[in-house]
Amino acid sequence: MKKVQQHEMVCPAEELLKALSGKWKPQLFKLALEGPLRFNALLRQVEGANKQSLATSLKELVEEGYLEKVVIRLKPLHIEYSLSEKGKLLIPVFKQLETLY
Repeated sequence: MKKVQQHEMVCPAEELLKALSGKWKPQLFKLALEGPLRFNALLRQVEGANKQSLATSLKELVEEGYLEKVVIRLKPLHIEYSLSEKGKLLIPVFKQLETLY
């Protein structure tokens, strides 16, 4: 556990669950396991997703260090999201959780 203030301790598992909770984050993480993600493809794959909520979830996953954002400077210019090293460390955790469900 990590110490936040003088007497308050934070559970790492709780922090991870908070970081990966959100409207589309679990789905995005699972799709990233299969390979790089492109925004427009995600709009088609994630049923019910809209541009704003998807963009917000991707941005938060990048900020939290679970995804990497790569700008591909070919014509047409596009952006891909893939699992970062930190994100790859969570693969065994997710596989273990899948066996429980």
